[in-house]
Amino acid sequence: MKLISLLSAFFLLSSLTTPAAAEVVLDTDGNELRRGVEYYIYPGITDVAGGLTLASRNHPCPLDVTLEVSPTSNGLPLTFLPADSDEDTINTSTDLNIVFSAVTICVQSTVWKLDFDDTTRRYYVTTGGVTGNPGRETLDNWFKIESDRGAYKLVFCPTVCDTCKPVCGDLGVFREDGRLWLGINFDAALPVVFRRA
Repeated sequence: MKLISLLSAFFLLSSLTTPAAAEVVLDTDGNELRRGVEYYIYPGITDVAGGLTLASRNHPCPLDVTLEVSPTSNGLPLTFLPADSDEDTINTSTDLNIVFSAVTICVQSTVWKLDFDDTTRRYYVTTGGVTGNPGRETLDNWFKIESDRGAYKLVFCPTVCDTCKPVCGDLGVFREDGRLWLGINFDAALPVVFRRA
């Protein structure tokens, strides 16, 4: 009897701690997101703002990730690059580099990375990251897509380094100077959808 109780408790505990299985991420047409294909990222809530783009927040370079002010603006196209270079389909819970497909005035990459602002005490998504080379040196460059109530959310919680303990959180927005800036928002995630460019 003790053995049965012990086994039951073990299976119950293991079912509670097993991570959710990865699902294929779909665009607004119901097609799978693919490595290297350009997409626009829009808020899942209509009429809030337009797609994701780049702008200068409080310094000329690097540019930070923000939403277009006009809900009818597409923003800039982006591509997704999974940490596993053999993976062509984008799945939830997968470490990804996210890259704007745009030329900017800044002489640096348009790869997303997380940056802490000492003045505001917030984490913002900025650019200037590097693609590939998963590990401690590139920890700030890895993001994930997760399912979120009929849409998706973007998350910073990289698992490319087994010994690292990064800050983890959903990406949401901060309203500053008339714009919505993307960053870790511990209060509310920004629901998003993906449309092929």
